[in-house]
Amino acid sequence: MSIFHDLRLPAILLCAGLLTSCSQASTAAVSRDLFAMDTYMQLQAYGPEKALDEAEARIQELEQDFSVTRPDSSISRINAAAGVPVTVEEDTVKLLHAALAMGKESGGALDITLYPLLAEWGFTKEEKHVPPPQTIAALLDKVDYAAVSVTDDTVQLPAGMMLDLGAAAKGYTGDAVMEIFRENGIASAVISLGGNVQTLGRKPDGTLWKVGITDPFSPSETCCTIEVENKAVITSGTYERYFEEDGQRWWHILDPADGYPADNGLISVTVIGDSGTECDLLSTALFVEGTEKAAEHWREREDFEMICVTEDGKLLVTEGIADSFTNQSAMPMEVLTRE
Repeated sequence: MSIFHDLRLPAILLCAGLLTSCSQASTAAVSRDLFAMDTYMQLQAYGPEKALDEAEARIQELEQDFSVTRPDSSISRINAAAGVPVTVEEDTVKLLHAALAMGKESGGALDITLYPLLAEWGFTKEEKHVPPPQTIAALLDKVDYAAVSVTDDTVQLPAGMMLDLGAAAKGYTGDAVMEIFRENGIASAVISLGGNVQTLGRKPDGTLWKVGITDPFSPSETCCTIEVENKAVITSGTYERYFEEDGQRWWHILDPADGYPADNGLISVTVIGDSGTECDLLSTALFVEGTEKAAEHWREREDFEMICVTEDGKLLVTEGIADSFTNQSAMPMEVLTRE
């Protein structure tokens, strides 16, 4: 059974195995591959080995806090409490505040109480199916992020509701890893947490990191690249986890408005910004919002950029990254402006 239910195929980091093409730098690269949060992770940095030890320990700690399947995790204890307040760790409180704020900001497009519906669709297990409409309607009655109460170190969830922080757990974890790297004096690093790419500084030779974005129409290929420094690059898309039934594709990003896979004109949304947590939350929220609302959402904020792929095969790129963006596909590109 999956621990985190927002599994993503990796964006492709175009630096030949992350950092190996930069090996002429005077400081040696250290790296670590691990499996956590139900996904493969790669950490590479120019600095002391102990930074990776600390980062790996921190990842395991956060997995223990955020897991929806481990019975002793913070989230599982909240879900099993049947409406009784539960005392949780500081990380859980911080991530819940961020997720609930995004729920409000997106008008409910991001809702962390969708877990029972995800489970009913089968996205938390191997056997997936389209639930009967009456089942979806009944479970929707238990979906409402606004019903989650967080006070100091206590969380209370109405009986019958369940939380799942899969839409932001890896983004929050990426931020935590980068904090450890900075505390250890590392100025150049890149990590991939199940496809959530985050960079620290530039490559040791002074050039920008180049991140490839998966082509949702052909997931084994990239459709474009983006050059970044000190940024998170996080994607949500229909190609990540899906199944087919009766000739139709059904994907795992559900719309809280009706309980069905979000189908609002977008098949892939990549968010680029300073915070992995925010980018992770935004990538899901914007996907659910759809083309027009996502563009409006971007115009209302000035702290992130995005790359959208529409269902009719167009690339929408926000103006803040147009100069660092390269289209490698045959899809026409449109630059979104704030005016």
